[in-house]
Amino acid sequence: MIKKEMIAMLLAGGQGSRLGVLTAKVAKPAVAFGGKYRIIDFPLSNCINSGIDTVGVLTQYQPLRLNTHIGIGIPWDLDRNIGGVSILPPYEKSSNSEWYTGTANAIYQNLDYMSTFNPDYVLILSGDHIYKMDYEVMLDYHKEHDADVTIAAMPVPMEEASRFGIVVADSDGRITEFQEKPPEPKSNLASMGIYIFSWPVLKKALMDLKDVPGCDFGKHIIPYCHENGKRLFAYEYNGYWKDVGTLGSYWEANMELIDIIPEFNLYEEFWKIYTNSDIIPPQYIADTAIIDRSIIGDGAEIYGEVHNCVIGSGVTIGAGSVVRDSIIMKDVQIGAGCIIDKAIIAESVHISDNATLGTGADVPNKLKPNIYSFGLVTIGENSVIPEGVQIGKNTAISGVTVREDYPGGVLESGETLIKAGERL
Repeated sequence: MIKKEMIAMLLAGGQGSRLGVLTAKVAKPAVAFGGKYRIIDFPLSNCINSGIDTVGVLTQYQPLRLNTHIGIGIPWDLDRNIGGVSILPPYEKSSNSEWYTGTANAIYQNLDYMSTFNPDYVLILSGDHIYKMDYEVMLDYHKEHDADVTIAAMPVPMEEASRFGIVVADSDGRITEFQEKPPEPKSNLASMGIYIFSWPVLKKALMDLKDVPGCDFGKHIIPYCHENGKRLFAYEYNGYWKDVGTLGSYWEANMELIDIIPEFNLYEEFWKIYTNSDIIPPQYIADTAIIDRSIIGDGAEIYGEVHNCVIGSGVTIGAGSVVRDSIIMKDVQIGAGCIIDKAIIAESVHISDNATLGTGADVPNKLKPNIYSFGLVTIGENSVIPEGVQIGKNTAISGVTVREDYPGGVLESGETLIKAGERL
């Protein structure tokens, strides 16, 4: 019989609706990050760096690119006969077929998969956070405290604590209380959505709560374990951790990579971040190019100026173009004479000559002010921007647009341009 000490279950089904047009055709964990990675590379790399060789990746929303990216797990050394990486989409069952309705429901639907490995412990992870963590150290903590459930938690500023699920722990780290986004928080330890369960405890909780609609770890499983006298402990983490759930936090996390001394370092030898890389030629920097403080991917061709940017692989930036404070994902073509200021441009976009992005006043987006903000221009993948147009701030564009879509050649700040057949 197969026996694994700890297996990981990675929840990667998220739609990521707060990323707007960036996730119209792709699951949030598959969104590009840092020029050559995808968001899911970080938890996957953490697993292999922590000695965990069995990872179930639960997918649901737009899984194609995620599945293709992970493949059989070769870049992460997860191509194994026993264990390795397995993609776990919802599937047709004999009695009924249902989508994953909550984080815990997704795990419940894969009880058979987990049972195969007869694990002592199960690590539950989210596929959309940027961080480095040694889960083995967390497991040692779990064992030392004879815990049933260990929750990774990190200190947040007290004034921000009401935005998070808060754990209240005693001097030994044992959790005495939970507060879900409390108006008056009793502690500043925020749950990171990373849990280690002793397998019998997880199994029983999932079985007992299987009929709860939208069963979720934070709302149902954890409180249930607490109420039933289980030993819950908080494992305090003090490293870099970012939930890149909004366009602003996604932009910031990318920009932090190019700080003089980056808070999150992609270049550490002892904790590598692995990814599935295309085999492409090296970058080409023309004599007309000016580049400072930027990450430039393989196969990029730079003829213009790039300042403070994260540029993906296969990107072309034409002569006379100036790109600042922007994230340009792979295979984007930027023509000559363009000015691009504080934009997030998704994969395979074509920007024609002399277009200006990020001009005008910083007024709120009319349609979705809570998503398209931070003064950013956001362009969905495979979009086309015609020659010579001007695009304001807090704007979103998706689809093959033509000159006629821009009254007087301008998309004013705060406007949204989604061509027919495209989703917001």
